[in-house]
Amino acid sequence: MRALFRALSLVLFLGLAASAFAGANYTNIENMGGWQSCSACAGAGGNGSIAAYSMSSGVSSPSLDGSAAQFNLGSGRPYSDALWWRQLGGNRSAHHFVYDLYFYVKNSSAVQALEFDVNQAVGGHKYIFGTECDVRNTHTWKVWNTAGTYWVSTGIGCSAPAAYKWNHLTWEMERTSNNMVHFIALTLNGVKHYVNRYYYPKSVSASMIDVAFQMDGNYQQTHYSVWLDKVALSYY
Repeated sequence: MRALFRALSLVLFLGLAASAFAGANYTNIENMGGWQSCSACAGAGGNGSIAAYSMSSGVSSPSLDGSAAQFNLGSGRPYSDALWWRQLGGNRSAHHFVYDLYFYVKNSSAVQALEFDVNQAVGGHKYIFGTECDVRNTHTWKVWNTAGTYWVSTGIGCSAPAAYKWNHLTWEMERTSNNMVHFIALTLNGVKHYVNRYYYPKSVSASMIDVAFQMDGNYQQTHYSVWLDKVALSYY
């Protein structure tokens, strides 16, 4: 009986330990409440100009599953931006991340850049998995150098997204065992590109994981909208 009790206790302990370090899979994040946003903080140095912006959830059309989110960037000074993010809590064991979503635009000519990010703060460091489709300047995908605080072109092409079409984007990233930001690969509409870039994190006292989306305005600050659907983050 004592042997059986010890065996059951060990199984329970291992189960609890495994659950404590288990990964997570968040789906339909665009429909979650609690999104936060700003405009000025999305600009250079976190102190840009302010634009009109908004977000609406539960949009039935255009949508893949009947409930997309619509993000709008409107009037303001040229090149003004808007940023939205959704906190998902902290997890110190999370190292590998897959950010998967669909996006849709109607006015491609108004898009200056689109940014898709995952952020993690753990162990006194912040890891910014910042990615950007730089439509108008370099026409490439860029990744964020966290410690250096600047964008780096990957050389992977990214032109204006096709209008009236759902685009499927997947980013694979990791926090390495030696505390580096590692951009592994991106897949856009079924075409995979290996990025393989490493950058140092920055110091911060926090514990968090979030996903983020940013819209950048063009030289005329032309109003445009982006719809996101099936936004998911998995990590382990």
